[in-house]
Amino acid sequence: MNWFSEYSLFLAETATIVIAILAVLVFILSQRRKSATVAGRLSVKDISQEYEQVKDDMLMSSMDELEAKLFMKDLKKQKKNERKQAKLAAKQKKKQAKNQEKSAEQTSSDSDNVAKPVESNTNQQVKPKLFVLSFNGSMDAHEVEELRQEITAVLAVIKPEDKVVIKLESPGGVVHGYGLAASQLLRFRQRDIPFTVVVDKVAASGGYMMACTANKIVAAPFAIVGSIGVVAQIPNFNRLLKKHDVDIELQTAGAYKRTLTMFGENTEEGRQKFKQELEETHLLFKDFVKEYRPNVDIEQVATGEHWFATQAKNKGLVDEISTSDDFILSHLETHKIISVSYQRKQKLSERISKNVIKSVERLFFRQEKGL
Repeated sequence: MNWFSEYSLFLAETATIVIAILAVLVFILSQRRKSATVAGRLSVKDISQEYEQVKDDMLMSSMDELEAKLFMKDLKKQKKNERKQAKLAAKQKKKQAKNQEKSAEQTSSDSDNVAKPVESNTNQQVKPKLFVLSFNGSMDAHEVEELRQEITAVLAVIKPEDKVVIKLESPGGVVHGYGLAASQLLRFRQRDIPFTVVVDKVAASGGYMMACTANKIVAAPFAIVGSIGVVAQIPNFNRLLKKHDVDIELQTAGAYKRTLTMFGENTEEGRQKFKQELEETHLLFKDFVKEYRPNVDIEQVATGEHWFATQAKNKGLVDEISTSDDFILSHLETHKIISVSYQRKQKLSERISKNVIKSVERLFFRQEKGL
């Protein structure tokens, strides 16, 4: 009996473990399936209403009770009238679309009787939109995926009277990453859509490569701009390995498949080739900036130096000195401000590594220059 009870207990424990493992596997598979179907989410928000609300609150705070009541009464009346005018405009637009559809169905022989588009008899004017996108770039520019989605969304709906502004912050990074990011912004230029880049803190190196694609660059007075240069550094542990009798075998097919290595013994020929590749990349960078900022003296600014925006403006690297807040506020009366952002679903490991990289970057810039 003791043997049977112990065996039954063993089976129960085994079954419990198996069920627990199966439950974990089912959970992992369901999460993978969920992450595969939901890659990210596009967020579109009318932030002009938020600015208007702040403006109204500030106005009311400076009024006495009677003035505030009258102000609220007028504001409600204004909002009601705006909604009414918007409905009338929508109806008129729908009617016009029907008339145009009818005219398209008629044959060319009836061209004289084609229905004319109905002119709106309302005074309602729909505000053009100012689309606001943000790019906060890291060293590998992996944020370009989000930027790609945002630009695609804007291009799908933008009209000739609309505008685009990019709030850009980046100290630069890898060439291929920022080359792709700049190419994404050029999608606006290729469709003849003027856009503005606004820099509040830094647009250096690859960040400036992105900024220079804009029709207009606006920067805060102490924003760091420029750094049109190329840098590469590779640690070499060959002497340390030799000291401990460790050999590294590196086999390549092609004379310059690997110019400099971390563990092998570097040659002078390899160093010269590596330097040549840096110079070629720098030349491409200079040509790119010169193409989209033809007013700059490229040889003067392509030294790898960076400047504050007030200095950069004198060199033609920046067009206007202002913050992103003031730039957006200057369009509040004439445009509907639409914020567009795409949030890609990230794994826990990605979120942790992203925070670590940002911490290292902040530490680097704090050590490099501070006030």
